[in-house]
Amino acid sequence: MDAVRVALLREVLAGTEWLGATRRFAGVLRGSVVSHGGGLLLVGTPAYEPWHLAAHLVDEAAWSGTPELAPTLVRHDARPSDPAHLAVGLGRIEAARRGETLLVVSPEGPGDPLLERVSDARRAGATVLALGSGDRELASLAHESLAVPEGTDLDLDTVQHLVSAAAGENVLPVARGRRRFRDRLSRLTEQLTAPPPARW
Repeated sequence: MDAVRVALLREVLAGTEWLGATRRFAGVLRGSVVSHGGGLLLVGTPAYEPWHLAAHLVDEAAWSGTPELAPTLVRHDARPSDPAHLAVGLGRIEAARRGETLLVVSPEGPGDPLLERVSDARRAGATVLALGSGDRELASLAHESLAVPEGTDLDLDTVQHLVSAAAGENVLPVARGRRRFRDRLSRLTEQLTAPPPARW
């Protein structure tokens, strides 16, 4: 989902609880990684890998000048032979410490093995954030959570787009955040419409 579509989606959601909820959650995410500076770990469930959110956060980190937003994707089935950015396994959560932020994306119950690792990371001082179905056990471990219950107008993928876009903005004050978003959108438009570079 590109910046234009996110902007249109925000217009559609204006006045609903979702716009505010995703911005609040994104503000906590950004505040945690920027203020602590320990790094962002992103993990899903055995059946759901949030690689799409990881890619959007990497983009937002670059566009916003906030490198702390670029996550380390932690995978359940990581293998040493995988490319470096895909080879980080669950042991990385066990090594999480104070100053680090752990974002758990869970469209269904995360399962006991992951919950145990998340609990250990929290006890070690990591900030835990949860995004997903609203699993009670995961929410009880999280410092902040955003639930996307079934039967709502939005699905988890759409909410992830809203969260990642909002995390890349300077949300306070609001006018400055809007101006920064418009500036990014303007730069993107210029890049897409610019003539190709001259041949050497």
